[in-house]
Amino acid sequence: MKKFTPPEQFQPSLLASGAFAHLNHLFKLNTHNNWPDFVWLNRLNNIKNSQGLAVQFEPDPVFQDEERYYEQIIYETGRIPTREQNWHDLFGAMIWCLFPKTKALLNKRHIDEINQHGLKQRSKHRNALTLFDECGVVLAITDDTVQAQLRAHKWQSVFIERRTQWGNNIHPFIFGHANYEMLTQPFIGLTGKVLCIKVEDSFAALSLQEQYGVLDDLLCEQIIEQGVLDDNKQMSPLPLLGVPNWHDDNKNPQFYDNTDYFRVKRVFKKEV
Repeated sequence: MKKFTPPEQFQPSLLASGAFAHLNHLFKLNTHNNWPDFVWLNRLNNIKNSQGLAVQFEPDPVFQDEERYYEQIIYETGRIPTREQNWHDLFGAMIWCLFPKTKALLNKRHIDEINQHGLKQRSKHRNALTLFDECGVVLAITDDTVQAQLRAHKWQSVFIERRTQWGNNIHPFIFGHANYEMLTQPFIGLTGKVLCIKVEDSFAALSLQEQYGVLDDLLCEQIIEQGVLDDNKQMSPLPLLGVPNWHDDNKNPQFYDNTDYFRVKRVFKKEV
């Protein structure tokens, strides 16, 4: 698969798919004709890091003489180095606004791991934190069998047989900002890492902003109390272009016949 190259220009048309519906609804991102500026970014929300410091997005060149690591700057100052006119960092700022508690927790966990292992040695926990931060998808579900089907790569069951449940009993929320970046130019092979969170039936009746608040709390709870990001084992692959309403081609059921993308679960036999 060729290396992904993000679009150089800000174009609202790149945000037209259902994958960006949340950002367009909550932040009107698709109404911009050019890159949002830092004044706009910093007006979006009243965010604090785990130290209780106000989070501010600041131009990356301001930190050119900074010797501290990226996560250390955020933890110790609340300032987030942000590249201008950059999809990756723009979407990263969006995720801070949508999941402020979880992003602050992940930042603190990185610091805890750095203090324990140093910057060069990356633990399983820190690898999982990074993977989820870049590629994570949260799936709010009311039926546990959805998670089992995803783990078993039962794509036909999840995406075709349950298609009408998406948006009603199955609610996808992008957490990884790299997912958003790559969805500006979607390609076969684009895959996220999903964590399923069980919610009440009443979840669907909440406003979108309220749903994010519920999931932010539940994510923190599961990371702290259940260790869902202690390693990569509790995350499973999710072919992002298969999510209903996220890609026009998946309206045709034959789209899911591509087993190079919607791969069969590999079974490893134990040696006797």
